[in-house]
Amino acid sequence: MPPPNRDDINALKQSRSVGLSYKQHPPQGPFDAIVIGSGIGGLTAAALLARYGERRVLVLERHYTAGGFTHIFHRPGYEWDVGVHYIGQVQAGERLRAIFDSITDGTLHWHPTPSVYDRIILNGKEYDFVSGRERFRERMKEYFPAERKAIDQYLKAVRGVVRSNQMFFAEKALPPVVALLAGRLLRAGFLHYARRTTAEVLHRITANRELIAVLTGQWGDYGLPPARSSFGMHAIIADHYFEGAGYPVGGAAEIARAITPAIEKTGGQILVSAEVSRILVDGSNRAVGVRMADGSEVRAGLVVSDAGASNTFERLLPPEAKGTAGFVQALKQIPPSAAHFCLYAGLRHSAAELSLDGTNLWVLPGPDHDRNVARFMASPDQPFPVLFISFPSVKDPQFELRHPGRCTIEVVALAPYEWFARWAGTAWKRRGAEYDELKESFRTRLVAELERYVPSTRGRIDYAEMSTPLSTRNFANYQHGEIYGLSASPERFQLRSLRPRTPVGNLFLTGQDVCTAGVAGAMFGGILTASAVLGRNLLSLLSGNSGRKAP
Repeated sequence: MPPPNRDDINALKQSRSVGLSYKQHPPQGPFDAIVIGSGIGGLTAAALLARYGERRVLVLERHYTAGGFTHIFHRPGYEWDVGVHYIGQVQAGERLRAIFDSITDGTLHWHPTPSVYDRIILNGKEYDFVSGRERFRERMKEYFPAERKAIDQYLKAVRGVVRSNQMFFAEKALPPVVALLAGRLLRAGFLHYARRTTAEVLHRITANRELIAVLTGQWGDYGLPPARSSFGMHAIIADHYFEGAGYPVGGAAEIARAITPAIEKTGGQILVSAEVSRILVDGSNRAVGVRMADGSEVRAGLVVSDAGASNTFERLLPPEAKGTAGFVQALKQIPPSAAHFCLYAGLRHSAAELSLDGTNLWVLPGPDHDRNVARFMASPDQPFPVLFISFPSVKDPQFELRHPGRCTIEVVALAPYEWFARWAGTAWKRRGAEYDELKESFRTRLVAELERYVPSTRGRIDYAEMSTPLSTRNFANYQHGEIYGLSASPERFQLRSLRPRTPVGNLFLTGQDVCTAGVAGAMFGGILTASAVLGRNLLSLLSGNSGRKAP
């Protein structure tokens, strides 16, 4: 590849901008629908309402950039994603790839991650997760030759979840009367697995603690250790990556950029720095628009919230809205998901110079993940219960064009929100010396862990910045800094109210809370919401005949 010139680099950076400033471009109605939040769930719902319902949709994003956890941020010479570390089922012929192609007109391209997409490092011993279900099966049997039967049983249980989850999630989009009549039958197969914890299912399969620890080594992808997570959630994530993964060519920001034209084609807009303070509800208990933080109002006959179920019902809806109190009470059964630290490291070396290959690393201090978490929660001086080390610049083949001779790495760790709650009312970079000292102590530890597990980075880190749960609270507006919305516990999947339709007329939910954790889960939440609004089975329409099951 020839050396990039300045015009090439500037063109690439400028083309990644998504959304217009709310102050500079006030919304010019009328709009058929308003979507609160521009995460992947909100963008997907908006794009589908525009494309298949010919609706003019206004997307309002309180952050300065669109995309939710798919956005990126820059520092001089570097850029990092904030949530798109790898996405499964985006290979040609896979269902998620077909859906991405449908809502982006095929303009979003994918670069495959290495065949070893994840490496579990348990007590210093390495276990590779290789792409291909049967290759994965055989590799696990090589590691655990005495557990061949248990490994087969595990994969059979995962397959059982995958075969049953489509009906479970499709039921959420059905008209209320149909869901009432057929809902129990449609939900039963998935709930057989989802109402049990991951630990409960796996301990019935094997007594080998090390095998259980390896098979659940990706628990950070859904934020709960085995004794607390739903096996349904675990199985969905595990299956999501069995055939390997991909990363957007051009970086994570390309996802929002590629979806945007579908929204704009029917006259829709995406506005940033556009904070909604209230959903407007009329006397007949129907959503009729939103009130902005500056006091202005925008009206529409349909409101879709991608702000999270708790935010929507506890902060955006007026308390007097009918059904709100009951919904809030039901939500209190489900705690928020995990919060996290993230170290964003930049190096003045290419990935090739550092021998980085893009395989994600999961570092685990011992085989009992739940005990590791409890120990860390009791004392922050204890080892991190999980570290996830990702190499975004290696995964994107265009990164070198934008930032020649450089690379970036991210290190994610569990970070209880309670440790930072007392600074919740303070401003970014003005939280005080005590906060800065606490943050710096964790930054130093994460740098040391990075240099330990990726030795080629030792002494070569040029820039290292760390986020805390308050960072997530600031840009995503999740009140406890949670990254996956509501916890993926067995109780979460048994809560019938987590569906697109709400007790308030013309108000719909979308995103992770409607479906499952992560980018793919939030996207399917958007599909379910648009299906419910339009009364069409968009999932089948979008995915064609790929034969894969939806997460």
